[in-house]
Amino acid sequence: MADTATDRLAKVVSDIRAAEAENGRPDGAATLVAVSKTFPAEDIRPILDAGQRVFGENRVQEAIGKWPGLREDYDGIELHLIGPLQSNKAKEAVATFDVIHTVDREKIAKALKAEMDKQGRNLPVFIQVNTGDEPQKAGISSKETDDFVRFCRDEIGLNVVGLMCIPPVEEAPGPHFALLEKIAKRNGLDQLSMGMSSDYEIALGFGATHVRVGSAIFGHRDYSA
Repeated sequence: MADTATDRLAKVVSDIRAAEAENGRPDGAATLVAVSKTFPAEDIRPILDAGQRVFGENRVQEAIGKWPGLREDYDGIELHLIGPLQSNKAKEAVATFDVIHTVDREKIAKALKAEMDKQGRNLPVFIQVNTGDEPQKAGISSKETDDFVRFCRDEIGLNVVGLMCIPPVEEAPGPHFALLEKIAKRNGLDQLSMGMSSDYEIALGFGATHVRVGSAIFGHRDYSA
C-alpha cells in the first residue's frame, strides 16, 4: 500500500503510463503536474528528490514564498499556475511561473501580454473553459471560446498552446473532457490540461496532455491554514 508521498507519486506515474498504453497513446504523452498548493517546501522536497520537476500552484503569493529556494536547490523545475489570476498579479505571475493555465478574460490576457513583453518572456498559456457553464466557477463559456482563442492568439499575440477545464464536481467528467477536446481540435490546439486526482485516468482517454494531480500524491490538504 502506498503510504508515503514518493510511493504515491510512483503509483500515479505508473497509472498514467498504463492509461496511455490502454488508450493507444505513446509512453510519456501526458505531463504530470504535481499540485503542491498548500504544502510547504519541506513536503515538496521528497517529490523533487524522486525526480518530479513539473509542479502546479494556485496562488501567486504562495508560490513566491516557497519556490525561489527550491529552484536554487533543484535544476529544471517547471512551475505552472493553475489557479485564478487577478490582473494586478500579472507582473509577479509572469516573473514566477513558466506556464499559465487559467487565462479566461480579455483583461487578464492583455495584462499578461503586457508583462511578458516587458519582462522579455513568452510563456505558454492555456485558456480555461467553463465547460459546465457554472456561474461560480472561473473560465470562459464554451460558446465564447473560439472567439476568445482568436483574440488571445491572433489579436494580441499570446502563445496559446491549449485549453484547460475543471468539470463540475457532481457530473461525470467524460463529457466535459470530450467537449474540451472537440473545441481544441477545431481551434488547432493540441494541448489539453484536464484531469485531477479523481479522474486523471479518464482524462487520458480523451487526449489529456497535462494532468493536475495533488491529493493523490501529497495527501489530504488542510485548507484551514
